[in-house]
Amino acid sequence: MSSSQANSGVSIGGRRLPARFFDRLRELAEEDAALASVLNAQGTDHRAAANAAKRRAALSPIMQRAERLTVLRGQVEEARALIAQPTDADLAALAAEELPALEASAAEVVDELLSRLVSAEDDAVGSVIVELRSGTGGDEAALWCRDLLEIYTRFAQQRSWTLELLDVTPEPTVGGVRHAVLSLRGTGVWSCMAFEAGVHSVKRVPATETQGRIHTSTATVAVLPEPEEVEVRVDWAKDVEEYVTTSQGPGGQNVNKVATAVQLHHRPSGITIRMQESKSQQQNRERARRLLMARLHELERNRKHAQRSAARRSQIGSGERSEKIRTYRWKEGIVADERLPGEYPLREILSGNLDHLMADLHAHETARRVAEL
Repeated sequence: MSSSQANSGVSIGGRRLPARFFDRLRELAEEDAALASVLNAQGTDHRAAANAAKRRAALSPIMQRAERLTVLRGQVEEARALIAQPTDADLAALAAEELPALEASAAEVVDELLSRLVSAEDDAVGSVIVELRSGTGGDEAALWCRDLLEIYTRFAQQRSWTLELLDVTPEPTVGGVRHAVLSLRGTGVWSCMAFEAGVHSVKRVPATETQGRIHTSTATVAVLPEPEEVEVRVDWAKDVEEYVTTSQGPGGQNVNKVATAVQLHHRPSGITIRMQESKSQQQNRERARRLLMARLHELERNRKHAQRSAARRSQIGSGERSEKIRTYRWKEGIVADERLPGEYPLREILSGNLDHLMADLHAHETARRVAEL
């Protein structure tokens, strides 16, 4: 491709692609080559090799389609040349017959590449931390928070993700959950779970309601990417204050008398983390540090996004997720997501079967990002 073509863009299958499309493909090809070097290098440590292998696996579908597009573009150009300057009537006729199918195949590969490119950053994140908090609605909100936790637990099991419950604050009077923190690790975990960030509203008759009236309760969900390689630096001795205390809440003498709860305060950002779920002080410390790093990473990601938001509208990138409310209507047996036009069976969602909903959300988000190119 000539420099003039790169500057003006290229038309493939009736769609004019910006130069950024090809720039991004070259960037990813260079990254793939660098990752291959890491994997082939002698003395690469296990963690670096594992991260490189995971990232290459995420890039593989893009690289395969990019190679396929290169082949198709060559075939299209060859067919057009035969038609434009025929030296053999039979070959020109054959080229004219094959050209529409070649252009259609190229356009299909382009669509697949666009979808992959705008989600490449999402696919690279293999672990997330999910925080759930009960919102308005009193005890019913705590019950709803517990229900959401159960939905995500079932969804993770169906996806064969690794789930680790880092912290939970129960509401013992009704069996609900006030606050929970869990780690999810596996393929596609960020691509799916990032859609869950925001306010989830439920309309139903609470178990404590004696007159059968429908109440509206809420729970909030925050989803933080947990980077494989930390992109922020923390001076644990200088920047972080650590307090070790007894745990709070029910649990007997060990919970209330043994100092196992760990609270971290990050001075530069003002973030405070408290962990008390484990009976081990060391485990609570490790979990608190993980959550602190995830929150600091999210702060840095948002800061950089704010700086580049105007420029990124013309680039292929990850874009912010919508934070609109999803409503779960018990009486009608449906779930409505404010980002989508349709409705989904409540029973299906409660069982943890979110695949249909996630597929529609992903398609909607992909279309939005592609439209911004």
